[in-house]
Amino acid sequence: MRPPAPPALPALGLALPLLLLLLLPPAPRAAYRAPRFDPTWKSLDARPLPAWFDQAKFGIFVHWGVFSVPSFGSEWFWWYWQEKKIPMYVKFMEDNYRPDFKYEDFGPLFTARFFNASYWADVFQASGAKYTVLTSKHHEGFTLWGSKHSWNWNAVDVGPKRDLVKELEAAIRNRTDLRFGLYYSLFEWFHPLFLEDKSRSFHQQQFPVSKTLPELYELVNKYQPEVLWSDGDGDAPDDYWNSTVFLAWLYNQSPVRDTVVTNDRWGFGTICKHGGYYTCSDRYHPGHLLPHKWENCMTIDKFSWGYRRDARLSDYLTIEELVKELVETVSCGGNLLMNIGPTYDGTIPVIFEERLRQMGTWLKVNGEAIYETYPWRSQSDVTPDVWYTSKPKQKLVYAIYLKWPTSGHLFLGQPIATLGATEIKLLGHGQPLNWTSLKPNGILVELPRLTFDQMPCKWGWALALTNVI
Repeated sequence: MRPPAPPALPALGLALPLLLLLLLPPAPRAAYRAPRFDPTWKSLDARPLPAWFDQAKFGIFVHWGVFSVPSFGSEWFWWYWQEKKIPMYVKFMEDNYRPDFKYEDFGPLFTARFFNASYWADVFQASGAKYTVLTSKHHEGFTLWGSKHSWNWNAVDVGPKRDLVKELEAAIRNRTDLRFGLYYSLFEWFHPLFLEDKSRSFHQQQFPVSKTLPELYELVNKYQPEVLWSDGDGDAPDDYWNSTVFLAWLYNQSPVRDTVVTNDRWGFGTICKHGGYYTCSDRYHPGHLLPHKWENCMTIDKFSWGYRRDARLSDYLTIEELVKELVETVSCGGNLLMNIGPTYDGTIPVIFEERLRQMGTWLKVNGEAIYETYPWRSQSDVTPDVWYTSKPKQKLVYAIYLKWPTSGHLFLGQPIATLGATEIKLLGHGQPLNWTSLKPNGILVELPRLTFDQMPCKWGWALALTNVI
């Protein structure tokens, strides 16, 4: 059922320093350090991004919640059905559920009966990903942990009767080398306190003070996520959410203060402007180098983040398309956060598992050209579907090509090679390749003559070029 409104609070203005200080969890005395970051964007934006994030390059997003029960159309099912009354959603409900069925009635049907956190962790490890981000709460407000601030609308009280966040966190940390992260929606579509605040143009803060902020502190202290992926500002500004106060605590005093990374969705107008790394938009893919660290969050299902039963095979990206997405993203300085949508009973659909394992197979051969790399002076080549990464300390440049030339020769227009110093190898093959230097720059690489079965991988290949400029 829908959570009742918390006890009524007096109308609150935006200046709440005393109340916010009371909300802040006290730091243990032994762990206390003088604040390094002030609750201003100027100070917070100056925080160096923990190095592990840029080195990781590839993560897995998991959209899972009550929306996984109807599993129709989109994870925005509730909004499209009840608020927008889009005909296809209305008809779906009329055809499949009793007339008085409410969205809250989906809660007990979200069983997670077959959820096996250890199996999920093993699949994620096999994918080659270095971090994962689970939706702890989406815009529907249902929390995947037993939130004290979401009475009877959480996974411990309703449906699974389990702390799903804890189970996955423990499995990830015990069985893999992935970093554990959490997505959290700041707002909720139909929460009465949010709607009341909105009706007053966000000049009062009943919802963030009684719901959002307490849950954020609870999540960080209880599960210590190293990625905190904020979303859903509800068109409210960051000072309504008190984002800078929370982030100053996160960076200065929280148990993950030294390793946590955050994104840029902390209030209306902050996206692609403030925060740890930029997401800019869903499925953001600029195709060129950006001056600030960024992430391409995208979905294997082209049209939905959550699982949907009405998806067709053509709606899913192929492994060739996913490898291309990863290569182009990393070449331009970004990370790829690739999303899957499990079913209501906790299983990972086979097509998602296949894509994850295929990516892992590719990375076992070509991970050297992806992990811990840096953008090169050129991101792509005049030859189509060739992208570059580099490791300057090792004097290595990687040319990743997505199509094997039928001629057996690959022209690279960007590198300048030196006879007697430059060496070129195909990752997964190992033997030095013959090449010819061209004027004024560029090289022609003679690729090994391999049958399809002899190729080190099937969906893209990487050349390691030593001592080129």
